[in-house]
Amino acid sequence: MTAFTCRTVAYGSPAYHQTVDLRDRILRQPLGLAFTPEQLAAEKDDLHLTIWSAHTLAGCLVLTPQPAQTVKMRQVAIDPTYQGQGIGTMLVQYSEDVARKQGYTTMCCHARESAVSFYKKLGYTVKGDVFTEVTLPHYYMEKPL
Repeated sequence: MTAFTCRTVAYGSPAYHQTVDLRDRILRQPLGLAFTPEQLAAEKDDLHLTIWSAHTLAGCLVLTPQPAQTVKMRQVAIDPTYQGQGIGTMLVQYSEDVARKQGYTTMCCHARESAVSFYKKLGYTVKGDVFTEVTLPHYYMEKPL
């Protein structure tokens, strides 16, 4: 089995740009969307978390601070080459550890309908009704840290 390593990468670094490319390929292009310079500039103060197989980016996500000691997990993307190997779970658990260490008490996300069961297995709860975001059905989910 392949060994995976989680780490935080700096905004604007070469590794960050790899995360943008992965998120664009996995999350945006299939919907006919692209990142705007303004959207990427707004990520400057976010935490950018990654999971690697040796020197190859396997997945990433972004943590965005919210009010009331809450952090929003967003832009979760796993390279299809590595899907089904448990690295999405490893990356989310790593992000929860990072968030706890930074003093957050709640993690939330806008989960695509297709990902709700994945997050439920990790202890997230649906709060509210379905809504549309980036042309797809989503649910607000959260978990106490």
